[in-house]
Amino acid sequence: MKNEIPLATRFRPDTLDKFVGQEHILAPDKILYKAIQKDKLMNMILYGPPGTGKTTLAMIIAKSTKSNFVKLNATFAGIKEIRAVVENVMGRTILFIDEIHRFNKSQQDALLPYTEDGTLVFIGATTENPFFEVNNALISRSVIFELKPLSKTNIITLQKNVLSDCENGLGKYDLNVDDATIEFLAEISNGDARIALNYLELCVIAAPIEQDGKLKINSDVIEKTLQRKNISYDKSGDNHYDVISAFIKSMRGSDPDAAVHYLARMIEAGEDPIFIARRIVICAAEDVGNADPHALQIAMAAANAVKFIGFPEARIILAQAVIYISCAPKSNASYLAIDKALHDVRVKNIGHVPNHLQDNHYKGAEKLSRGLDYKYAHDFENHYVKQQYLPNELVGTIYYEPTENGVENKIKQRLENLRTD
Repeated sequence: MKNEIPLATRFRPDTLDKFVGQEHILAPDKILYKAIQKDKLMNMILYGPPGTGKTTLAMIIAKSTKSNFVKLNATFAGIKEIRAVVENVMGRTILFIDEIHRFNKSQQDALLPYTEDGTLVFIGATTENPFFEVNNALISRSVIFELKPLSKTNIITLQKNVLSDCENGLGKYDLNVDDATIEFLAEISNGDARIALNYLELCVIAAPIEQDGKLKINSDVIEKTLQRKNISYDKSGDNHYDVISAFIKSMRGSDPDAAVHYLARMIEAGEDPIFIARRIVICAAEDVGNADPHALQIAMAAANAVKFIGFPEARIILAQAVIYISCAPKSNASYLAIDKALHDVRVKNIGHVPNHLQDNHYKGAEKLSRGLDYKYAHDFENHYVKQQYLPNELVGTIYYEPTENGVENKIKQRLENLRTD
């Protein structure tokens, strides 16, 4: 029966005007939108996290361009299935391969002749970075479109569309759903449309019937259905991004009490502990840096321990790391240094690696003057010798300017001594 089909599948849009999100590639002035409208198909790879519309978009492209649509999943299919599709091609056919990153090199190579001669139009979908997981040959024959997690606004729009749709959505039910509940469901779905609709469908199943005959979906239903507590993380108007921002700024500002408070909010709201641990690691490197090199070690140890232990005990590990980072001396000198260097690499003439620093571990290197006159630092007093390391165009440039905080003060003194020699 139609209603037995999961809501996320049942409500899948079939035209571009019903598709929610991905405006960065599907706005009327974008190349993909224009290509679909003008019926100019191309081989493409749709790259993005789950629930962002990759399969749906491929199906819309096929319908909009009146193309045959064949779907394979790389988890189960292989070269045999690809050849079977080719043998049965009749008219313009889109071969959609979900999880294309699961194909090995030979399986991906099997697609090349058919994509090149126009036998079929290839559309691949992947949650993994295609530049790491897809062969260069296939990438060179395809256009890559990155799909982003849906915004909170996108998810809210999607849920409201579902609630008003009587044919494929939930419009036939007499529902009482307030805006705060819709916002909360959008928040915890983390940009995944499928999760958002699954949550909504589960809540409808569990919703009690009020005296007026309506099904009521509120915080109590959410808590019982999703086993997540609707606490002040959402009710007070704070959202995921506000709390994580306050959390990071409290650690940066050396306030362990505030940092632990925001940590508790996230834990109680059901935040992913790995997400929290990543933010602690970033803060250790960006805001503590070499003022206390142990901070990064502790943050990484905490991140690994959280994966190993899990909640509820992981709360103790996270708290220890958060308090250490909060109380540590602070320096963002490393963060500033790499950003300055990246800026120069992007916009300046950065020249060539000096000859005496170039690799000379191959036959003929000496004839090319590679590595000549290089001074091996360990052969000199204090294991240091002054010589040019930056390219000629950047000589004299200073990227790393250590502070006088914590351990970095010693680093600063040593560098000042070396630079003045």
